Amino acid sequence: MQAHYPPSFDREMGCTEAEWLMWLPAAAGEGPLHLATGHAEVSIDTGRLLLDWETLSPRVIALVRMPRLAVRFRFEGLTDERRYTFMRRFDLYMQRGGG
Repeated sequence: MQAHYPPSFDREMGCTEAEWLMWLPAAAGEGPLHLATGHAEVSIDTGRLLLDWETLSPRVIALVRMPRLAVRFRFEGLTDERRYTFMRRFDLYMQRGGG
């Protein structure tokens, strides 16, 4: 988790598009979510989050192949504090691990 989330940033996500689309509604929280091919809009209070993504080639390490998505986050009309609150929940929901 980060201490600050700027209004616009890019991330590489280690998942397939199908996984991303399955997780996104719950990660987005209670605000309305509008999906289109490669795009989504999440309403948050009086602002919104615009998401765009594209599939990247998998990361290959020896025999391991990890899927990747390039995701652009663009917040509009939200304070620093509200972006942080939203992304803290979003990041916790999207966090995957094993062990």
